[in-house]
Amino acid sequence: MARAKIADAVGQQAVREWLSAQSAGSEDVRFAGAADAGRTGGAADVGRAADAGSTGRPVAGADGAGAVGAVVVPRTVLATAVRYTLQLLAEKVPGHAVEVRVPPFGAVQCVEGPGHTRGTPPNVTEMPAELWLGLATGHLSWDAALATGKLHASGVRADVSFALPVIRA
Repeated sequence: MARAKIADAVGQQAVREWLSAQSAGSEDVRFAGAADAGRTGGAADVGRAADAGSTGRPVAGADGAGAVGAVVVPRTVLATAVRYTLQLLAEKVPGHAVEVRVPPFGAVQCVEGPGHTRGTPPNVTEMPAELWLGLATGHLSWDAALATGKLHASGVRADVSFALPVIRA
């Protein structure tokens, strides 16, 4: 079942909040959510940050020490920003030849060309949320993202850099 379309005002606000948190915390932006408990210093710490809805609270690193410049982005903000920018990508380059995945928040099929109907598509691009938002907003180049080792693109058409950024923020 398809997810409901995210309104432009809501999606743009989520992207602005993510960008604001990114600039407030320099390059180390973290999101608050149960799945991220190990990276932010513990489930109790993450729960408080998510409940408070803070976007500017420093968090402890995985080793218990304070992460320099780290900022908590509420999981709902991150999820909305990711889903909205994926939605924009699918609108900008419609099709079914490439699947762009940003687990656990979303995936879209895009780019004209031969599609698939069953199993894993032949052209897949997958990356973490922070990396996707950097690409989607133009704050990170495709080559820089590949250099991180966190962008996985398989298939001859998996490079969607021609369609990025999808939003200028």
